[in-house]
Amino acid sequence: MKKVIMDVDTGVDDALAILYALESRQLYVLGITTVNGNVPLGMVNANTLKVLSLADRADVPVHPGADRPLMRTSEHVHHIHGDDGIGNALDDFSYSNQCQEQFAADFIIEQAKKHPGEVTLIAVGPLTNLALAFSKEPKLSEWLDEVVIMGGLVSEMGRGNKLPNSEFNIYTDAEAAQIVFHSGAETTLVSLDVTKQTLLSNRCIKTLEGRKYHDFVQQSTEVYRAFSKERFNLDGCALHDPLTVGYVLNNDFLKTKKHHVDVDTVSPLNYGQTVCDFNNLLGREPNVNVCLGVDAEAFVSHFLETLGREG
Repeated sequence: MKKVIMDVDTGVDDALAILYALESRQLYVLGITTVNGNVPLGMVNANTLKVLSLADRADVPVHPGADRPLMRTSEHVHHIHGDDGIGNALDDFSYSNQCQEQFAADFIIEQAKKHPGEVTLIAVGPLTNLALAFSKEPKLSEWLDEVVIMGGLVSEMGRGNKLPNSEFNIYTDAEAAQIVFHSGAETTLVSLDVTKQTLLSNRCIKTLEGRKYHDFVQQSTEVYRAFSKERFNLDGCALHDPLTVGYVLNNDFLKTKKHHVDVDTVSPLNYGQTVCDFNNLLGREPNVNVCLGVDAEAFVSHFLETLGREG
C-alpha cells in the first residue's frame, strides 16, 4: 500500500477526501496533519477527529499544525462549509480520539525521513505546514516521493474562487505556496481547472442511499451545494479535495504536464495567482506537474463506489 500523509483544513470536501482515502483500501495513511484554512484550527482538529471516528479509524493519528498563515491574517469560509466547517452534520456525534502533541511539520519530516522515497504528501488546504517543514529540513524534498496539492488555477484565468485569478488554498498563504513550489520536491498541482469539472450532485448522493456515509454526505454538503448553485450555477458541489486523493489512487484520472509555475505574492489584484509559463517565456526549469484534463465521469464513479462499499 502506498504510504501517505494527508494535510487538511477539514471543511466539507476535506472530510470527503479523508473518507475516500481510508475506504479506498489502497493507501496507508500514516497520519493526518491539520492547518488553519476553511475554518479556524480548533474546528479543523475537531472535524478531523470526528470524521476519523465516523470511519471507525480512530487509530489514525492527527497532528495539529499552523494556526495562521506565515505572513497574512487568517480568512475563513463558513458561508461555504457551514458554521462548524462540515455543514453541522456531526454536531451530536461523540468521539473520544484526541490530537497528538507532535507538531504537524515535525511529523511530516519524521515520517519522510523514516520512509525515504515512499511517502506521498497529499495537501488539500493552505500550504503553511509544508512550507514550515521544507524550511526546517531542506532534505525533505529528497525524502518525499511526491507532493500532490489541491490548489491554484493555471489556464482558466478569471474563474478563480477567491480572486478572479486566485484559488482559496493558495490565496490563503501564497508565501507558503511559493516556498513549496520551489522546494525541489516532485509536485503535482490539482487545480480548479479540473476539480470544477467533478461535481457531487443530488443524483450522485442518491446512489449512496442505504450505505454508511449517505446521511453524512447529504447533510455535510447541503450548504456547500446551495452556495455552488447560487454563485456558480452548478448542479452540485465540486469534489476538489477528493479528486486530489483520486489522482494518488489512479493518476489516469488526470492528464498532466510539467511546467514552470510561480505564485504572485505582490499584486493586490492577483495575490495568490499560480502563474504557469506554458510557452517557457521565462526559460526556467519546469517545477510543477499541472493538470490539463480530467476523466470526471470515471473519477466520480470511483469516488461513489468507494464510499458506498460494504464492509
